[in-house]
Amino acid sequence: MTSIADARLRFRKLHESGFFILPNAWDAGSAVRLAALGFQAIASTSSGAAWAAGKEDGQLTRDEVLAHLRLLVGATDLPVNADFENGFADAPEDVAANVRLAVDTGVAGLSIEDWSGSALYDTGLAVERIAAAREAIDATGQDVMLVGRSENFRVPGMSAADSIARAVAYAEAGADCLFVPVIEDRGAVAELIAAVAPKPVNVLVHDYDGRIAEFARLGARRCSVGGSLAKASWNAFDAAARTLKGCAP
Repeated sequence: MTSIADARLRFRKLHESGFFILPNAWDAGSAVRLAALGFQAIASTSSGAAWAAGKEDGQLTRDEVLAHLRLLVGATDLPVNADFENGFADAPEDVAANVRLAVDTGVAGLSIEDWSGSALYDTGLAVERIAAAREAIDATGQDVMLVGRSENFRVPGMSAADSIARAVAYAEAGADCLFVPVIEDRGAVAELIAAVAPKPVNVLVHDYDGRIAEFARLGARRCSVGGSLAKASWNAFDAAARTLKGCAP
């Protein structure tokens, strides 16, 4: 097994140039299989982890998520990027305390999003939360990447420009990488990449097609898939189980 420090260094180097796919694992088995397929790093998924626990997305507690992250980190040598939701707190100082706990799990990166569970945080508070997470990571002395995530898709009608402005503010507050899920328009993605440069951008896809290569050409650094791999697996499970059930005399 390589050390956690080695995994963190490899993860940061992945963000320096080029493009990589960051698939989202939801348990030890999926992490091991993704490693065997040759992926260079993995991310957790809040939805996939919740489904594996028989819950819905957003229902896992902080301590359940911390245990889940330790499980993923221990499953392979791959760097793990944590979907740490909103940091399981609203106040910046509480986010900082929880981020320190996440760092202790051995993850190589973690995201903090600006969705409280019911609404977007005001931009000012959202920026303070990113800054607090940055300070907390730096205080540990560990080389863990901070991803600033804006949940633009949660707000119907929120413009790409508003989402990009938030990403810029998060970059200035100390985020190492920026992530605005569901901005998929080619022009908007290009604007986001240019606005936060030279910091890297993560894009999200649920369909595995030519758009991934197109995002890479635009200058995105990494591509994650959210809960889509977990969903595909559960869909296959449900289909097989229904077939099995239909075999009863």
